[in-house]
Amino acid sequence: MATTQTNAEELTESVRDHYAKAALAVLEAPLEALAATCCGGDCCSPSAGTDAAGATSPWGAQLYDVSDRASLPDAAVLASLGCGNPTAVAELREGERVLDLGSGGGIDVLLSAQRVGPAGRAFGLDMTDEMLALARQNAAAAGATNVEFLKGRIEAIPLPASSIDVVISNCVINLSADKPAVLAEMARVVRPGGRIGISDVVADDALSPGERAERGSHVGCIAGALSFEEFHRGLEAVGFTDVSVTATHAVADGMWSAIVRAVRA
Repeated sequence: MATTQTNAEELTESVRDHYAKAALAVLEAPLEALAATCCGGDCCSPSAGTDAAGATSPWGAQLYDVSDRASLPDAAVLASLGCGNPTAVAELREGERVLDLGSGGGIDVLLSAQRVGPAGRAFGLDMTDEMLALARQNAAAAGATNVEFLKGRIEAIPLPASSIDVVISNCVINLSADKPAVLAEMARVVRPGGRIGISDVVADDALSPGERAERGSHVGCIAGALSFEEFHRGLEAVGFTDVSVTATHAVADGMWSAIVRAVRA
């Protein structure tokens, strides 16, 4: 038990360190030098924009509409390390309270704030001080007043029960060392009848954990991915219904960016 806990803590710290460096790259380096990179390093989007063959990368800011990107500070767009666009997946509405798990540089929080309007509120949760600093800088640059960034871990969300209408997340759950805790926390904070709209990396059901690890690193959003069935069963076990896990595009052999939707019973 102690060894397992130690390994989980080491894994969490490696994720924290990796994404702290990504945030610092955006905070400290010239934006033009970062435009073609994943924040200057190998994050969830190791080849932002296009690959050597000219194909669109399955990661990052290019997964958002041009109009969405144009409405945000450059630093928020450059810090996008995700595998989808959860703000579109969740179909956000005026007046809703939205929580983004692993909010990073704040792109999904800022887009959520636009969609829910002045009567709504968008929260971002991140465990990395550097990402929180970047997100708050981006919120100030965007003039967003209905946003709040919280420090904490997605396994222990610092919000009351049933206080959120919608939980979103963009390629972050796969990074957690305790995914059952994340799913249970989502169920706790979402009000009955509320929903989740998540983008995450998901593995084919036939792939073992070892085979997933062969396809990419944990901090690179591959090794820690749940399978389609594991995601489905995990959400149902904590009280979600109408669960769907739908692949959108490949990110590695047998590994997919997927849209995960569910409703809190």
